[in-house]
Amino acid sequence: MTTRAENDDPILTTREAAQMLGVAVSTAQAWMEGGALPTWKTPGGHRRVRRSAVLQLQQQQGQVLSTAHANAPSGEFLPTPDPAHPVPANEAPRLAALAATRLMDSPEEEVFDRVTWLASQVTECPMALFTLLSGRRQWFKSRVGVDRRETPREVAFCSHTIMQDGAFVVEDAGADPRFAGNPLVTGAPHIRFYAGYPVLAADGLALGSLCVLDSEPRRLRERELRALRELAAIASDEVRRRG
Repeated sequence: MTTRAENDDPILTTREAAQMLGVAVSTAQAWMEGGALPTWKTPGGHRRVRRSAVLQLQQQQGQVLSTAHANAPSGEFLPTPDPAHPVPANEAPRLAALAATRLMDSPEEEVFDRVTWLASQVTECPMALFTLLSGRRQWFKSRVGVDRRETPREVAFCSHTIMQDGAFVVEDAGADPRFAGNPLVTGAPHIRFYAGYPVLAADGLALGSLCVLDSEPRRLRERELRALRELAAIASDEVRRRG
């Protein structure tokens, strides 16, 4: 028997959800598979979603577009269809939280520059970054030892870091099949070592990372990893003041 609650919140097919959202069926399917829309599969393998979940994503999209930087690329704070990089299950609310901070493309700030400088010093790594990850790019809010200001999201080591609860460490990127062909490894800045911790918003969503890099393979001592963790927590505290 169909209940009144089910009538008020009907079940939609992928095509019906795509029509509500004004996107292609393939895009809606990618959002479902990426976790932006909570779905389940029928015994026949077809995805279904409640209308309320589609309406919630529409609301998030409206909030994101109203808070995103005026010069940000269209759709930057929306989940990317068919991404070529790791995507957390909470990508849609994560991007909305990032947009709310208004940190993307913002001016340099001494408070964050101090954190990245300290990260470089305590780990003796020549490069340190405070990164923010939109749907399309990795942007450096603060940087030490790196000239460029951003990279495409698909080459970002930090795309892996925001999937972690703790540290993400690559001791030798040249020997790691996930990164050996990465243009940031084969070309400037010639990354061989990477260690990073997520930088978190107030609700625990990972907006980016505090990371250190080296052009030589290496490993960090336990006290160095702990110092990096504490500095990432300081950066997170500062970010929460902006949300």
